[in-house]
Amino acid sequence: MFGRESIELKSVADLRVMRRAGLVVADALDAVRAAARPGLTTLDLDAVAADVIARAGATPSFLGYQGFPATICVSVNDEVVHGIPGDRVLAAGDLVSVDCGAIVDGWHGDSALSFVLGADGAASPDAAPPDAAPDATADLALVAATERAMWSGIAALAGAARLGEVGDAIDDSVVADGAADGVEYGIVTEYTGHGIGTAMHQPPDVLNFRSGHRGPRVRPGLCVAIEPMVTRGSAGTRVLQDDWTVVSDDGSRAAHWEHTVAVLPEGVLVLTARDGGAEELAARGVRVATLV
Repeated sequence: MFGRESIELKSVADLRVMRRAGLVVADALDAVRAAARPGLTTLDLDAVAADVIARAGATPSFLGYQGFPATICVSVNDEVVHGIPGDRVLAAGDLVSVDCGAIVDGWHGDSALSFVLGADGAASPDAAPPDAAPDATADLALVAATERAMWSGIAALAGAARLGEVGDAIDDSVVADGAADGVEYGIVTEYTGHGIGTAMHQPPDVLNFRSGHRGPRVRPGLCVAIEPMVTRGSAGTRVLQDDWTVVSDDGSRAAHWEHTVAVLPEGVLVLTARDGGAEELAARGVRVATLV
């Protein structure tokens, strides 16, 4: 899995452009999350993201990528990743994951988030509204656990010598949250994070689990997308007949979070987070780097 692949190291000038792409992605995801409501189709959400990216003068990373037909991926309930926007009508209580990429001057940004439609972001017993699915509280806990796992991986990258430490931290976070929630969460291993830059997917792979692989050295200029995918059941997946949509093989619900993260000499900067990751990383004892 970790061969002697050539890793594209970015200059500060490169990262400045990637930061612009990352903020376009942040704007698109914010707009989709704000627009999402029961009764809309997943294609409606795609139109929202497409408009934001177009108005920014950017280009969608996903549209046409290996034939993918849309601007964003929208994955619902047991769909883990790569859901194709279409005529599916969203309902209260749906667990929705949205993945978005954008290109600015040839450089990519990539990020994803998950939410429970009609519920707020707190995984608490009173978070689910009366018309939401009965298991909305459990879904909110899954969403929160997956997001925490992502931030744990990002925080680990800030002090890592080898990239494998990111997967270790994600795995530990998911296991700890599962124990606290009384659930054995499944960490999807068939899909991983990745390097990103002049291509959306490039070396190295970024694992979301403990593997025994140390991985490549973490060096300034490394830029990766860290993206855990977690289910409330089996970690196994299968691909639907559309050749894109990945679902959990036992029908359990899934969540997906992702950020594009750059390594600089003085630390990390989350290129797809408005604050560079400052708030979440400060809570983990990590200060973000700056682009000067």
